[in-house]
Amino acid sequence: MVVLGSTGSIGVNTLEVAKKFNIPIEVLVAGKNINLLNEQIKVHMPKVVVVADEEDISKVNHSTVYAGQENILKVIEDSASELVVNALVGFLGLRPTLTSLACGKKLALANKESLVACGNFIDTSKIQPIDSEHFGLWYLMQNRPVSKMIITASGGAFRDWDLAKLKNATLADTQKHPNWSMGQKITIDSATMVNKIFELLEARWLFGKGEYDAVIETKSLIHALINFKDGSTTAHFAHANMQLPIAYALDEKMDENILGHVDLLKVGSLEFREIDKLRYPIWEIKQDLLANPNRGVIINAANEVAIEKFINKEIGFMDISKTIIKAYEKYSHMPRSVDEVFEIDSDVRAFVQGDKR
Repeated sequence: MVVLGSTGSIGVNTLEVAKKFNIPIEVLVAGKNINLLNEQIKVHMPKVVVVADEEDISKVNHSTVYAGQENILKVIEDSASELVVNALVGFLGLRPTLTSLACGKKLALANKESLVACGNFIDTSKIQPIDSEHFGLWYLMQNRPVSKMIITASGGAFRDWDLAKLKNATLADTQKHPNWSMGQKITIDSATMVNKIFELLEARWLFGKGEYDAVIETKSLIHALINFKDGSTTAHFAHANMQLPIAYALDEKMDENILGHVDLLKVGSLEFREIDKLRYPIWEIKQDLLANPNRGVIINAANEVAIEKFINKEIGFMDISKTIIKAYEKYSHMPRSVDEVFEIDSDVRAFVQGDKR
């Protein structure tokens, strides 16, 4: 298989599962963590490696190394692998998604931004979601009428903070996730709740029109719930480990043990909380966005630039959501093609970059 984003947490877990099932790795694509990449090369012996920057090629212990996005697309096109795992972060993961599907490959998708920005123009029939929330929904699906699909959120780094302190939150503060360690951007997205807005949009594209919502579950043991029209509700419990959804992406008939079971006696109790608009202002646009999912490209572009500005200390933490909402209110155009998705993305980025908030 081809693994895009091999040195991130999802990529690392993917390679662990590949090793468990003796699945050969044809291509590894990584960013700046060359030391970990070299360790992965030693274990998995890929035929081709692609890194983000040309200056890093000489540091990679492999005879066939390329750099840059054009080469990512080329190795996907040239690969013999039937499966591509896209665990890239950000909008740059969209073209690899489109290329993988155009080549007729099965896509194990963890790149949220692909469906958020371009869901209307992506054939989801060849996509196996490997985000735990969408995997949970997929796992629970039955041939019974559904009333509502619900995903869960941890609440992020600031779920217990005094609201008055949020405006002074630092980058370091955003990275103190209560439940696990993730990459910088996704941890910021967890703190703003933008990641759940993204995941609700993804669910809409993966499972079709319907009612979607999210709640905070503080222990991150329930990943998804489905309310059926008959009044019953089912929940997907599992320890937070990406290896389970990845294993099903590799083999849909999975009959091997991947994780230890959740011991409810040890868990003792669970706590659920509503997602509060004062703590998570992005929730103000949730309903409108789900009614107009083509506008996801706007919030994704605005979010990526706003996060850059926050990291550079140009705006405060609470300004991230304000910036996204401002862009969302300014741009109402619905993309009618993939090309227009990229045009709108570029326009929104320019607008947010020039905003002197």
